[in-house]
Amino acid sequence: MDERQHPSSATPSGGAAAAAPVAEQIESTVADPYAGQRETAYKLQQGIYILFGVVEAVIAIRLILRLFGANAQAGFAQLVYGVTGPLVAPFQGLFGTVQSEGNVLEPQSLVALVVYALVAWLVVKLAWLAFGETRSATATTTRSTSTRR
Repeated sequence: MDERQHPSSATPSGGAAAAAPVAEQIESTVADPYAGQRETAYKLQQGIYILFGVVEAVIAIRLILRLFGANAQAGFAQLVYGVTGPLVAPFQGLFGTVQSEGNVLEPQSLVALVVYALVAWLVVKLAWLAFGETRSATATTTRSTSTRR
């Protein structure tokens, strides 16, 4: 039997097939299984920067106190010199100390500031290499189509 004469292929509207309504549902899901690890690495980096920032600040205070000829017997000066002494000690003797009427310019403190800033940067980069995560989120899209009659 010819397809044109088949009873199931007959169309009610004079030859044009009526399109059945189609419903489409789209669902998108974004999952980032590495977000926790990335956040931990970021917090570690910030902690390292804070630690080295405090070290840098105390050395900068030492530099200012020495430059303006602060009384070394004052409690605050003793505290700052006591804390920063071991931090600046590796750089003692690199340069001569410039003195003028009680004011002292410590080039070793300037070198310590630069070196500790570079060490902080290096430690942060190493921490990122060890604990950081460069992979990103994955997106999944699901489409489902159904025909309604």
